Amino acid sequence: MSDGKTGLQLRSLIKKNGELELSLLDVATPEPGPDEVVVRMHAVGICGTDLHLRAGDLPVPVPLVLGHEGIGVIDEAGADARMSDGSTATVGRRVMWASSISCGACWPCRVAREPTLCEHRRTYGVNRSIAEGPAGSWSQRILLERGTSIVAVPDGVDSLAASALACAGPTVLHALDERRPVRQGESVVVQGSGPVGIAAAIYAGLAGADPIVLVGAPAGRLALAADLGIGTAHVDFTETDQLVEHVVGLTPDGRGADLVIECTGVPEAVEQGLRMCRRGGSYLILGQYTDAGPAAINPHSIVHRQLDVLGSWAFGGPHLERYVVALPRVLRSHALDRLVTVFDLADVNQALAAVRDGAVVKAVLAP
Repeated sequence: MSDGKTGLQLRSLIKKNGELELSLLDVATPEPGPDEVVVRMHAVGICGTDLHLRAGDLPVPVPLVLGHEGIGVIDEAGADARMSDGSTATVGRRVMWASSISCGACWPCRVAREPTLCEHRRTYGVNRSIAEGPAGSWSQRILLERGTSIVAVPDGVDSLAASALACAGPTVLHALDERRPVRQGESVVVQGSGPVGIAAAIYAGLAGADPIVLVGAPAGRLALAADLGIGTAHVDFTETDQLVEHVVGLTPDGRGADLVIECTGVPEAVEQGLRMCRRGGSYLILGQYTDAGPAAINPHSIVHRQLDVLGSWAFGGPHLERYVVALPRVLRSHALDRLVTVFDLADVNQALAAVRDGAVVKAVLAP
């Protein structure tokens, strides 16, 4: 490591049982090209997607450096490197970046104007092996190549606080900006109290929703959300009999929510969420990122109650930019750093177990 360009990174290898085995590996960070930058990491998040990748639930090339969230300082910059706003990417700027690069040429990018559905989408730490290009963010340094949306983090925004919802926040903003917005005074139910669910409850509140019922587990996670002022009612689904009826009873006149946002990743939650909507309401599905199997639903319930059912997939550069711009406002109301538990990079397996078991809300690795 004497040249200052070697990063201690996590390489994934396939176990016999299909699970990814993580090991530490020294990998030299490439020199940046004219329109690329190298970022020295401050904090890198563990996302629920990382659990699925490790479990073999999603196709993954190996060897692979995992990690698609991060915040750090530009260490090296090519002469033509640019930020998402067109300004020069200069050494010393603290930045975050969008995890995916869309091709801009396929039908979803060019015609549908849905870059999150890009047919050739490249995602750091997800679908690119070490041999195929820049590695993921579970490292000391990362090369960000041309086409990456790089956003400057405002002074005064704590790096851990920014990391709390680094993937969840932009994912929710994509859904609420472009799929189904929250309207002033609407009643909202959020299924799931992980980072995506917490982000959904926060942004619903900023949009003027009331009440906001947060349904999830474990109890400690819900208690922390309540203490941070996230949501107006909190329901532990493991301790509540007649869950749907109980949640519906918390909505105005007991008629159900104007909008229910699914953030669980559990297929069985979909049927329950549909029944939590009022007649003429909307159901927005975010959490089913991995194919966890089918769920039985009654289509008559959708038709008879005239529900709008929508899905939303991932996020792009504009949604990350909105997340970063909104951080100062969010932090005035919610101490997001309290959602974060920090682990050393070498303790990644302990961190993954804590996320899997629900022992922490957001695990962040400190390279």
